[in-house]
Amino acid sequence: MDRLSTLLSHFGVNAGTFHSGTFCGISAYGGEQTCGHVHLLQAGQLRLKPGNDPELHLDEPTLIFFPRPLAHRLFADEAMDTRLVCASLTFDGGAGNALATALPDYLVLKLAELPEMANTLEWLFKEAFDGHCGREAVMDRLFELLVILLLRHLISRREQQPGMLAGLADPRLSRALNLIHEQPGKAWSVAELAGATNQSRASFAEYFRRVVGQTPVDYLVSWRISLAQKRLREGRPIALIAEEVGYDSPSALARAFRRKTGLSPREWKAGAG
Repeated sequence: MDRLSTLLSHFGVNAGTFHSGTFCGISAYGGEQTCGHVHLLQAGQLRLKPGNDPELHLDEPTLIFFPRPLAHRLFADEAMDTRLVCASLTFDGGAGNALATALPDYLVLKLAELPEMANTLEWLFKEAFDGHCGREAVMDRLFELLVILLLRHLISRREQQPGMLAGLADPRLSRALNLIHEQPGKAWSVAELAGATNQSRASFAEYFRRVVGQTPVDYLVSWRISLAQKRLREGRPIALIAEEVGYDSPSALARAFRRKTGLSPREWKAGAG
């Protein structure tokens, strides 16, 4: 059972490298931007001000990950000998998709604590500083790979706050979540999902709510609406979307959509555009 590939088949990540080399000065991100960011401190020191949180002083190789738009600033002066590699990130379906919203606002991780990413990081830094032709295209793909490896790392840690990633990290719940992710159009009952995890219906429902933060039925609806939002962005007809995500008619989808978002699909699409 692959807990991650199904998610990424719906909500893949796209990276765009925009800086590699020495860094000196102040750069601000977030604001009106609609993308996330990855900053890799390869050498030297860096000061990071994430949102309204206290400023951080980084003095060893570090990965800084903002999965969604969040205002933040980077600062370094000449004495700090800073070398940075940076990329913007967009997830298919927009910043509000199910995968992006399941992630923390930001992560700051020392590269030494990420041994499973060492080969990818080494390759990325080599591309960044060696100047080969096609380097940016290669770096974009390596950043995308890096995000996938980071997601794998987060799931394997099993130290998540209640949410999707906590459920995927839990051996008892990951199968149920994977069934929902793979077959969103099926009318899953709590009893069926509980059976897939070899738990009683009551035990499964309580455990699911505690780990994921939603009831199984609410999670199924949230997943369906997130998929519907992605399909609306892609310009698909509402009738086809309704059938794909498990609703008998466009009006049934519209009712569920409004309950979840406060907007009709048409209103939501107009605002998301």
